[in-house]
Amino acid sequence: MGLVLVLRKIRYRMTWQLKMVELGISLVTYSVLTLLTVMLANWFYKRRQKVLLIEQIPGPKALPILGNALEVNVEPRDLFQVISGGSYIWSQITPLMRVWAGPFPLIQLFKCSVVEVILSSNKHLDKSRDYTFLHPWLGTGLLTSTGSKWHSRRKMLTPAFHFKILEDFLEVFNSQSTKMVEKLAKKADGQRFDIFPYITLCTLDVICETAMGVNIKAQDNSDSDYVKAVYRIGALVQQRQARPWLQSDLLYRLIGSSKEHDACLKILHGVSYGTIRSRRIEFQKEKTNKLAKHMDDEIIGKKRRLAFLDLLLEYSEEGRGLSDEDIREEVDTFMFEGHDTTAAAINWSLYLLGCHPEIQARVHEELDMIFSSPDQPVTMAELREMKLTENCIKEALRLFPSVPFLARELQEEAVIDNYRIPEGTTVMVVTYRLHRDPDQFPDPERFDPDRFLPENVSKRHPYAYVPFSAGPRNCIGQKFALMEEKILLSSILRKYRAESCTRREDLRLLGELILRPENGNTVKLFPRVHEIIEFPAVVIQSSKCEIVAEFQTYIQPVINPKLTVFCTQLTGITQNG
Repeated sequence: MGLVLVLRKIRYRMTWQLKMVELGISLVTYSVLTLLTVMLANWFYKRRQKVLLIEQIPGPKALPILGNALEVNVEPRDLFQVISGGSYIWSQITPLMRVWAGPFPLIQLFKCSVVEVILSSNKHLDKSRDYTFLHPWLGTGLLTSTGSKWHSRRKMLTPAFHFKILEDFLEVFNSQSTKMVEKLAKKADGQRFDIFPYITLCTLDVICETAMGVNIKAQDNSDSDYVKAVYRIGALVQQRQARPWLQSDLLYRLIGSSKEHDACLKILHGVSYGTIRSRRIEFQKEKTNKLAKHMDDEIIGKKRRLAFLDLLLEYSEEGRGLSDEDIREEVDTFMFEGHDTTAAAINWSLYLLGCHPEIQARVHEELDMIFSSPDQPVTMAELREMKLTENCIKEALRLFPSVPFLARELQEEAVIDNYRIPEGTTVMVVTYRLHRDPDQFPDPERFDPDRFLPENVSKRHPYAYVPFSAGPRNCIGQKFALMEEKILLSSILRKYRAESCTRREDLRLLGELILRPENGNTVKLFPRVHEIIEFPAVVIQSSKCEIVAEFQTYIQPVINPKLTVFCTQLTGITQNG
């Protein structure tokens, strides 16, 4: 009997404990479910408020969840045409529009008044989520970083683009452009060919030598692993941006090209890290031998040509917290930003000049007035004289901006054209459409370099033309880029006359990481004949001095201002006899 009572008590206690456990579980479950319900309700409420604000902005009707995805369900090669066509239609009635990329809103800006709100702001500086696909390659360097890191890096890197340092890069620009022109000589027979890769390889050589001090000789060996990796990684990033199902890291590893992507990164990062390590060793040797401040002129020249990498190494040695990975991020960022965009600008400039021989003739005339020889290296003085050449490049960048879209993600609510744009929304400046605003650029499709004469520029809104972005997060290397573009383009045009083989109306544009023609830049090149003009016999005085003076007077209207140099080279006679 006693045993039965004991067993009953034990069972009662166990039952009570089990009930308490069950009650505890029920309470926890109830609490968790309540919390999840509240969180979900809060999310739906905020989402609803955001949708209501976004839907006030003009734009095409969208489906639930899918948004406007079906309207842009096209091949990647056709995507830019769809975006460009849609932006043209909506820009006629509104300065901004909204579209839904699935559940994500995207606000497109077409007019300078609304573009200024975003680009001039010190608050809306963060790039959009599309840039995250560059992180494996570039990390969080100047292009992709945000917040305090971006501010500190921008301040740190600005001295690397000082006028004096840029001037010391002229030797690299000249030597690589000379090599490019020599390569083009084999194609200057009036036959059609694609000049795009020739210019791209040249800009790749330039950027490698100026960023890292390494001559990779891309123009001599376009099949090198490094060159192929640079080209391929860009294509893979663009492919991932354009295909939503590849944007998940897990899915990209399962069904994407992650192995090829990682193989490219191994090559690119290997070269960058290798260069950093070798240059750090040199830097330490210079420091040990106390040569850093007492180099001879030749070594100083080399150091300055390595200014971008050297500056970062110097900061690292000063204890500013820059690791090799930090330096690699910035070097790779400079590499990425500095070759494709520049190559595109030069190609578009050459294409448009090839479509407009009358303007090309004016550029030839300007270059002939500036240079006494087509092989003469370019100095800063000559760069400053290339007014028309520069305006042609600027006009080409207006019509075909290397970067056709600029996207930011709002970190707080913004008011644009009286519309409230919620925090977290992606806002995209459609540069390609902004540059075609007829209010700022009358007859916008016409190629007219005179739009960039000072008196015409002063009449325009400061945010009407933003090929290098604008405001606090503008392109830090735009002066570098324009110098390079002027030198490479002028090197080609001093030697050759170009004819474009594709009509404007037949162009198909690809808006990938940069804006490029789908079928390349097919041109015909013809050597320019730099003839010595023979003049009819004239009565000349006997002294050599008078011969030179009279010859100068005779040819002055048709040659160029540098007549003394010209006559001396031609005759071997100086004014002193």
